[in-house]
Amino acid sequence: MAQKNRAWWQSGVIYQIYPRSYMDSNNDGIGDLKGITSRLDYLQELGIDAIWLSPFYPSPMADFGYDISDYCNVDPLFGTLADFDEMVAAAHARGIRVVVDYVPNHTSDQHPWFQESRRSRQNPKRDWYVWRDPKANGDPPNNWISVFGGPAWEYDEATGQYYLHSFLSQQPDLNWRNPEVKKTMLEVLRFWLDRGVDGFRIDVAHFIMKDPELRDNPLQPPSDEPNWKPMGEYDRLIHLHDRGHPDVHGVFREIRALLNAYSTERPRYSVGEIHVFDWDDWASYYGRNLDELHMPFNFGLVNIDWKAPAIRKMVEGVEGALSRLHPEAWSNYVLGNHDEHRIASRVGPEQARMAMLLLLSLRGTPTLYYGDELGMLDGDIPADKEKDPWGLRQPGLGLGRDPERTPMQWDASVNGGFTAPEVEPWLPVSPNTSEISVAAQRGNPRSMLNLSKALLTMRRSTPALNQGTYTSVEGVPPECFAFIRQAGDQKRLVLTNFTSLDLRISLPNLGQGNLLISSYLDRAGRVDLAAFHLRENEGCIIELL
Repeated sequence: MAQKNRAWWQSGVIYQIYPRSYMDSNNDGIGDLKGITSRLDYLQELGIDAIWLSPFYPSPMADFGYDISDYCNVDPLFGTLADFDEMVAAAHARGIRVVVDYVPNHTSDQHPWFQESRRSRQNPKRDWYVWRDPKANGDPPNNWISVFGGPAWEYDEATGQYYLHSFLSQQPDLNWRNPEVKKTMLEVLRFWLDRGVDGFRIDVAHFIMKDPELRDNPLQPPSDEPNWKPMGEYDRLIHLHDRGHPDVHGVFREIRALLNAYSTERPRYSVGEIHVFDWDDWASYYGRNLDELHMPFNFGLVNIDWKAPAIRKMVEGVEGALSRLHPEAWSNYVLGNHDEHRIASRVGPEQARMAMLLLLSLRGTPTLYYGDELGMLDGDIPADKEKDPWGLRQPGLGLGRDPERTPMQWDASVNGGFTAPEVEPWLPVSPNTSEISVAAQRGNPRSMLNLSKALLTMRRSTPALNQGTYTSVEGVPPECFAFIRQAGDQKRLVLTNFTSLDLRISLPNLGQGNLLISSYLDRAGRVDLAAFHLRENEGCIIELL
């Protein structure tokens, strides 16, 4: 059976870089674009296909770059537009695509657009943001809550109205129902496409269209069902009207048409941050004709009950929703990002190795978070070093995102090679760099880094893994998740053990196989699948004969 020629964003692997934390080239304690450029050889050696950069735009940094004051420039902290162009050219020369963050829901309150908007009710840019009168008693227009806690409305004394902010009060929401806003924000995409970027990760993508009537959200009834992620005060409401209005699909179709127009030379790509776990609802963001987002991010592996039955149910839910949507719909998976605790801290270092094998063998595009290829752990952030506004606004709830944003660990020197030894980095470097760093793991043949490299190499060279079908396997112990990836006659069996128990796998109908890789990197060769020993915390990829 001939295999389809997949686009790079389908067959490849994306690597997320948080620019503040990756590499500091000028010794000011903050990572920058030149620093990223200096590490592109490492990324090429690692074997990834694209980098996604979190925001590097001019910003007051109330939310560390997600409060943008100029969409078409680079913050001096990170360098210049010339540095950006140099980085893109250097990445492309190494066969690495560049995806950048696009933040369409809100700007900084210091953005010139908002500064104009708040000058008067008659200002031409007033309707570029969501302004409303108070209720008769002076209360906010509705009961919406900010993701970071507190009302989603801020009162402006000078003009006597409230403005909407789904996040910090320093992040006023744009009004995408205003045609001028939409036109201008699409021009932002063109600006970066013209500079050679290969795609966009769209921040809180489904927030940009709310209920036009701004109706109250219903209260969340008491429930014993655990939330995907407890979010403090935000969990008091069912977020029915403040995000995900059906009109958002029309906007995504316009964005897709724009990207398609730029794709004659090479495919351009979009992935949306959409935290939806009804899989049919989630899949709707691809569009019925696959004419909206190339992919909505799938966060199913993040904060899930880390057990084989739950993982299998999630994967089958995703596969089922995509098959109902369109035969060509392509999945994706992540283990973590700049907003979630690191996978090695969530499930332990041993399971993190197995998780990397799982991520790189499932059907769909994987996105790695920088440092996960080393098994980096959450950093220990003293109270006086805490920076994240979410954690500072709602202390004691574990919502602070600083631990997963600590600097990349390059070597065992002071500051881990991220910045000069005499410089204080913006967040503390973890002290475990003698074991968890690029330099420490490069020479260890069984290190997490070399496991990641081996898996990336295998995935790239194996059609069954980078483009094949997915089929669950029955007849394994409940602690094991097993599936087959297949492309033509090429079949790969994936076995994953989610426990610290040894498991006996008996799959006599599959006969003999070649063990290609174990997450321990210590065995290979012919195996009998009628009686296969899967060790504690182990994952294996086996060629079916």
